[in-house]
Amino acid sequence: MVELECLPYGAGQQEEGVCLLVRMGSHRILLDCGLTNVAPLIQNAGKKPPADLVICSHAHPDHAKGLLDLHRAFPQMPIYASEVTTQLLSLNWLDQAEVPTFCHALPWRSPVEFREGLSAELIPAGHLPGAAAVLITYTTPERSYTLFYTGDFLLSNSRLVDGLPLEELRGLKPDVLILEGSYGTARYPHRRQQENQLAERIHHAIAEGQSVLLPTPTLGLGQEILMLLRSHHHFTGRDVDIWVAGSVALGCNAYLEMLSHFPSSVQNFARHQPLFWDERIRPRVRPLELKRNGNGSTAMNRFPCIVITDQEADLSDYCVPDSGPWLLLVPQQFGRSAINPDLLQMLEDSPTLNRLLQSGQLAIESYFLGDHCDGTGTTQLIHNLRPQHVIFVHGSPAYLGDLTSLEELQNRYHLHTPAAGVKVELPIGETFIQPAAPDARYEGELSEQETAVTIVLPEAVTSDPRWQNFADTGLIEARWQGEELILRGLRQRELLNQSNESSVLRDVECCENCLHFRGQRCWNQASPLFGFKVTPEGYCPGFSAAPPRRDDR
Repeated sequence: MVELECLPYGAGQQEEGVCLLVRMGSHRILLDCGLTNVAPLIQNAGKKPPADLVICSHAHPDHAKGLLDLHRAFPQMPIYASEVTTQLLSLNWLDQAEVPTFCHALPWRSPVEFREGLSAELIPAGHLPGAAAVLITYTTPERSYTLFYTGDFLLSNSRLVDGLPLEELRGLKPDVLILEGSYGTARYPHRRQQENQLAERIHHAIAEGQSVLLPTPTLGLGQEILMLLRSHHHFTGRDVDIWVAGSVALGCNAYLEMLSHFPSSVQNFARHQPLFWDERIRPRVRPLELKRNGNGSTAMNRFPCIVITDQEADLSDYCVPDSGPWLLLVPQQFGRSAINPDLLQMLEDSPTLNRLLQSGQLAIESYFLGDHCDGTGTTQLIHNLRPQHVIFVHGSPAYLGDLTSLEELQNRYHLHTPAAGVKVELPIGETFIQPAAPDARYEGELSEQETAVTIVLPEAVTSDPRWQNFADTGLIEARWQGEELILRGLRQRELLNQSNESSVLRDVECCENCLHFRGQRCWNQASPLFGFKVTPEGYCPGFSAAPPRRDDR
């Protein structure tokens, strides 16, 4: 009997990367290695390599950052990826003096046999240049067994990458489908609508005299935003400087070396004007090298401007003196805190950024530009492939639990959401009883007074990581949907749009009059609202009266 099983060394939950050991008969295949520490993988393997071969889906750190250490521990173990990914991988180890070329390129849509009866085929997955889904086939005299691993995928076309070709995969019927569930069952607007919303926000900021600062990952999002600004009607011909700094600029240079691998629309654009660096056509796009003299970079001399830099950068290097107001735009996180805690700590620790926040010269907002499939896209892929087993990885446990709770999936497929270190056995063609879906409903009480209704929910509801976003401002909106009453949390931006004209009395104990209220956020570490966006009218036990304003004296 052929045995299929999957052992996650990293399931992509919370802060861990993705690293999956798959066994098909006697063959062992490692899918990705996004581990910060590969010691468990090495220790469990002993003197032998942990797998017969490694296939890397794409070059993002949470899928690839452990590959170099793994190669150094087992140089004889072959590592494969698409040609573009092999060229982008080195950007994960910019702190290394020399990175050897250790990854072998595989062609698109052409099965390659690694060992007798074991082959793999790469299919473009969208999401990032070079990102691949992997179809692994193991053939025995009795039958063939197939496993399809999506890596990170996106069905929609983005500015620099075509989406996963769903039509080519329809009716594939793999025995096992391993796919990401980053966004759970959430639904989001079409990719173009998301791009237009982001471009509109940047457009208004520039029109109001604000410079815009966008910290992004080294690969993917930064280049997508840059291409959006190069081609969107709000910015075509606009007299504004766009600066690209840090490792994001290095990622742009790497992209320029691989233009022949990009979609035809991108290649056509590059025939008429430079893809990225262009000082002749407006908006001007330039790489930015910082001068480490404590005064930021002297190259930035026109404001307002747009700066795209990497997430690890010291943002105070860009908000230089006398540069005017800034808008800090950060990508939304899913299944984690509302804003990256490291960013909050940087803002708190930096005298320059703290001063700008306190004076109102620095505003912080989040935006959404999805590079993964939402719930609709995820279920669409599953129903088109029609697998027997579905393994969900790469997402918060709450979001993955939402997917396994879907009745449309529960009734048709064998669903698994393994944690790191938990082996999943995958019997093929055997009777399988699906375990009951986790119940995510909460029972509460309501009481009706003369002027209001109070709804009381159990404390357990706050253990879900999504609670932080729901309770972001402490205010909710209710609406009827048939016979059901739907509640949703109100976001800070909505409140600001609704009540910009409202004023707060200065003798009221509320957030606007609190010493710790800066940049629309609470900065009191003793407050339960620390780090969150708060409404000016809000209140918490950590209130401390701010000093009297000049116009109050």
